[in-house]
Amino acid sequence: MAIDTQALPLLPLTTGVVLPGMVVTLTIESDEAAAAVQAADGGELLLVPRLDGRYATIGTVAKVEDVGRLRGGQDALVIRGLHRAVVGVGVPGTGEATWVQVEPVVDDAGSTSRARELAREYRALVESIVESRGVPQVAEFLRGISDPGAIADTSGYSPDLSFEQKIEVLETVDVERRLELVTGLARETLGEIELKDKIRTDVSEGMEKRQREFLLREQMGAIRKELGEDSDGDVVEEYRTKIAEAGMPEDVRTEAERELGRLERTSEQSPEYGWIRTYLDWMTELPWATRSDDTFDIAEARRVLDADHDGLEDVKERILEYLAVRKLRHDRGMGEATGRGSGAILTLVGPPGVGKTSLGESVARALGRRFVRVSLGGIHDEAEIRGHRRTYVGALPGRIVRALKDAGTKNPVMMLDEIDKVGADWRGDPSSALLEVLDPAQNHTFRDHYLDVDLDLSEVLFVTTANVAETIPGPLFDRMEVIRIDGYTEEEKVAIARHHLVDRQIERNGLRADEVVVTDDALRTIVGDHTREAGVRNLEREIGKALRKVATKLAAGEATAPVTVDAGDVRTYLGRPKFFFEAAERTSVPGVATGLAVTGAGGDVLFIEATRMDGTDGRALTLTGQLGDVMKESAQIALSYVRSHAAELGVDRASLDGRFHVHVPAGAVPKDGPSAGVTMTTALVSLLTGRAVKSTVGMTGEVTLQGRVLPIGGLKQKVLAAHRAGLTEVVLPARNEGDLDDVPEQVREQMTFHVAATIADVLAAAFPDAAAADAA
Repeated sequence: MAIDTQALPLLPLTTGVVLPGMVVTLTIESDEAAAAVQAADGGELLLVPRLDGRYATIGTVAKVEDVGRLRGGQDALVIRGLHRAVVGVGVPGTGEATWVQVEPVVDDAGSTSRARELAREYRALVESIVESRGVPQVAEFLRGISDPGAIADTSGYSPDLSFEQKIEVLETVDVERRLELVTGLARETLGEIELKDKIRTDVSEGMEKRQREFLLREQMGAIRKELGEDSDGDVVEEYRTKIAEAGMPEDVRTEAERELGRLERTSEQSPEYGWIRTYLDWMTELPWATRSDDTFDIAEARRVLDADHDGLEDVKERILEYLAVRKLRHDRGMGEATGRGSGAILTLVGPPGVGKTSLGESVARALGRRFVRVSLGGIHDEAEIRGHRRTYVGALPGRIVRALKDAGTKNPVMMLDEIDKVGADWRGDPSSALLEVLDPAQNHTFRDHYLDVDLDLSEVLFVTTANVAETIPGPLFDRMEVIRIDGYTEEEKVAIARHHLVDRQIERNGLRADEVVVTDDALRTIVGDHTREAGVRNLEREIGKALRKVATKLAAGEATAPVTVDAGDVRTYLGRPKFFFEAAERTSVPGVATGLAVTGAGGDVLFIEATRMDGTDGRALTLTGQLGDVMKESAQIALSYVRSHAAELGVDRASLDGRFHVHVPAGAVPKDGPSAGVTMTTALVSLLTGRAVKSTVGMTGEVTLQGRVLPIGGLKQKVLAAHRAGLTEVVLPARNEGDLDDVPEQVREQMTFHVAATIADVLAAAFPDAAAADAA
């Protein structure tokens, strides 16, 4: 019910809320509060919470019971909350206090059954809360209150409610709604308390259980020790047996037994117990004395290598040599070649798709050994090779030791794949760690950081692979026996497809061998028109694409087996040709010459274009095509040579006064190296004399200012690239003539080679008609 309005001084509250019925002590901390207390003069004042500069709509009319000082000298007053009041407008008053008009509001005298039920529930919740905190006197205080509204207002004493929640209780005038609010808040508080108690109990019980188990284990261990039944006896004896049977070298066995002694003295509860067991597991599972028996049948080894791979004669010969040496030592009772300097490290360098990785498995089969592969691509951490020291949590041996364990023998064929892609950063340089692995003078005492004992790798046949030899660090490359795989000829690709790729793709695409026939003409068409690569990876991809079309037709009932794929069907299955013999078209105009280059994907053909413009803009020569410094210098040398020998080259001196532009497509591909020197010279001579270069000629070689042609590298790859591109003649430096022995015989028979010692020899091959006219 409403009571007459009255004017009272205002005391704002910023940290707490006083509800009706509460008796509390408030400190006087501001002039505003002091003025309000002085204006009240022992009578009544209005307490209003203020949050973020905003006053609550409802305040509490309170009686000042006492004013004094606290022990610390702080002014304070004791007040008793009387009833709620609606805060009205400001009114004039005495003193410096803020006076407001208030309209008191009191709870209804009668209470509903719903309110009484909520009051009982709230009292029970609060009793549970205070009992859990050990303050039963609060429960007795609640039992002395019967009015539902007053019971709800006791929530103002609760330390669990926030300032905002207490303001909400103050502003809830309806008794039932106020009880519902405080009951819900009390229920949440009790739930949090019960959850904390449960967590505390679970933690306590868990700790007690672990302590009890620890004591029981210690007692059990003591009892078993008295009975002569050591608790770790079975584990220790098992490791002791494994160490004895592992065939470890003496120093390794000594280290293993030392760790076994540590295990005996270490409690099972100690973290070191598990670390020591893991270490002993690695030590006892490595193949210290287990080796595979080599197959000494050289003819059978040759058959295995030939069955798995066509071509690659250099690799096969080296493997057979390795096997022959071991056979002779075995037959003559000379024993195994082990220890310092006895290891073999073969490095296969070649473009992608030529079969470097798969060759490792064939080598292992030919020798009768286990095969294990370690991928090194992208490794930047030295610990990947040498392992982590045991001081680190979760330490493990390096990849070499793990591979040896997987192999199960001490003399497997271990392939280190993509060794040219090993990186280095702040974690170390893995290539330096590989020095100890691959150096025959060191690898018989390889030391892994985790094992920390000498490991003999001299009986391992290491086969490493790389796409580009130049990116392998020099000290590491020096320890390798390099065998270059420069790619396959067209006939070799057809043979590989016929013997391996077609059958594999037939099986992968759910076909049977009697359902499809791929002719050699079709394979040649795929090789010539749809692939142009050193290896056969794209070739297999295109064969698979064609066979999927066949599988689709058979599955849909559009064709009946057997389906024959001939040369004329290739376009139907694979679409229009992707590659063309464009040398004749590109070199049909003066100023274009065909060069030969080597990339990470094998040999390639480059068309070097030159043009001339009148006038000068401060630059005599413009170079484009993402050329490296060496290639730019080659272009400058070529132009200087042409200018200085214009008369003998038949070049009009007046034409040399303009600007020249040399471009090497494709512009998005970086290029470098000196071997394009003769090609650039030929392109400039062609431009200035107006004579087109012979379309079937490709050339390579470095040129000097005196016109000498210097040797280059990668001749075999360049010749194979020229052959793939449809060129029939190759101009090469005279000092590279001996390298033609590396070119497959069938390619040499189909091509003409012009050996050039000077640029005049190059131009004679590039402009045969002009050379014949000069001779006449």
